[in-house]
Amino acid sequence: MIKEIQLRVTLEEETQDAILLQKALKKLRLSREEVSGIKVLRKSIDARNPLIVFNYKVAVFIGETVPETSDYQFDYKDVSNAKEIHIVGFGPAGMYAALRCIELGFKPVVLERGKKVQERRRDLRAINQEHFVNEDSNYCFGEGGAGTYSDGKLYTRSLKRGDVRRIFENLVYHGATEQILIDAHPHIGTNKLPNIVQNIRETIINYGGEVHFEARVTDFIIKNNTIQAIQLQDGREFTATRVILATGHSARDIFELLHKKQIALQAKSFAMGVRVEHPQEIIDNIQYHCTGERNELLPAAAYSLVHQVRDRGVYSFCMCPGGFIVPAATANGEVVVNGMSPSRRNNKFANSGIVVEINAEKDLQKYEHFGVLKGLEFQKDLERLAFTAGGRSQVAPAQRLTDFVEGKLSNDLNPTSYQPGLQSSPLHSLLPKAIGGRLRKGFAAFGEKMNGYYTDQANIVGVESRTSSPVNIPRKENLEHPQIKGLFPCGEGGGYAGGIVSAAMDGERCAEAAVVGL
Repeated sequence: MIKEIQLRVTLEEETQDAILLQKALKKLRLSREEVSGIKVLRKSIDARNPLIVFNYKVAVFIGETVPETSDYQFDYKDVSNAKEIHIVGFGPAGMYAALRCIELGFKPVVLERGKKVQERRRDLRAINQEHFVNEDSNYCFGEGGAGTYSDGKLYTRSLKRGDVRRIFENLVYHGATEQILIDAHPHIGTNKLPNIVQNIRETIINYGGEVHFEARVTDFIIKNNTIQAIQLQDGREFTATRVILATGHSARDIFELLHKKQIALQAKSFAMGVRVEHPQEIIDNIQYHCTGERNELLPAAAYSLVHQVRDRGVYSFCMCPGGFIVPAATANGEVVVNGMSPSRRNNKFANSGIVVEINAEKDLQKYEHFGVLKGLEFQKDLERLAFTAGGRSQVAPAQRLTDFVEGKLSNDLNPTSYQPGLQSSPLHSLLPKAIGGRLRKGFAAFGEKMNGYYTDQANIVGVESRTSSPVNIPRKENLEHPQIKGLFPCGEGGGYAGGIVSAAMDGERCAEAAVVGL
């Protein structure tokens, strides 16, 4: 017999040996001899009150053997000579599409504009130190996509889109810690993601798939509204009948290419704003009701905030406890900021995007002449503004949080994790009123919800503009583009995902759809 039960463990109890077994025996009124083992299924923290507890969901095995292996098995087979599915982009959606193709007996041919994960590091160093952006190799483009150099957050609300557990188990299969199967808000960490991404690539190649790096797609050959071939910047051409388009939300050249070829696109709502950076100790003290350093058993505290201002949501996005702010531009002449954390989340800063909902129908009247690309052009303008305000480099414009809300230039700025550096700028007046005005009211409201959040010890850094794609590439119920046969828009770039897990699930779905009829 297996019984699943809930247990609550205090911080003091957490240090005791076999505390879960002791509590389980007491709750079920069993003797030690009756229980063959116990397995943790889920762990979360309840910090709503000063007495912080860990909530555990456990399976208690009564007279049964505790299984040593996962129920999930990945049936990869040799597809060296199988029919091909072409995948453009090697982020989470593209990687999982490729892996699923192999399971289904088809050969994935991946075309990734960027470099291998190890080679990307030199280009990231160039952004941080030399302020030079390689447009094909940066924090967004390259092996693993934007997810490789991120916090590696795996929390998702997209539970109806696929098997979330399967995505996690596959990450464990490729080297992630089993802790992600347990934590209520799992993450991997930017220091561990590169090895996992490399392992996924090796699986694809070892089973007969192909992964081509520095393979930037510049055109699709289409006849009679049917995909015929893919052309690359270096002149190569790949004959293709099924193309999974998993290029991510920052591949603007792909949106522009499709628009130029009169392939149907749609403008969609998205969000933009800034990054706010606090000392992690402030967030810990607020969330854990403590003073000074947090208990060593507790992870760096996170938060989630939302407030309505004039019919638009102002909310936290991609919160990174114990993390870094990074330069996420994909072209020179723009400044974009994002966040990432190492697996231990042990940096002394906490940062989060604080963004404002942009309604594509109501908020972009000045950009209507750009048609379906109006949101993309709005993004560009804000990023160019940040570039100019920061001094025309990857130095980012910034302001103390209280100065931003009160509408005055900061005389100086707080220390920061952002390596290229900060430049004091009047973001309160530079940002469009639809964004800046709502952010100022949102920050004031957040200070009331979290006592201590509204402080002059925090910086806001601009701009956080790549939360999601401002363009949707439509698709039918079978996930194929309604106009172009053989084209399967996928993941964040198509407007169908919002993070690593949802993108991975959509990649699997698109692979399953693309192989039909081959």
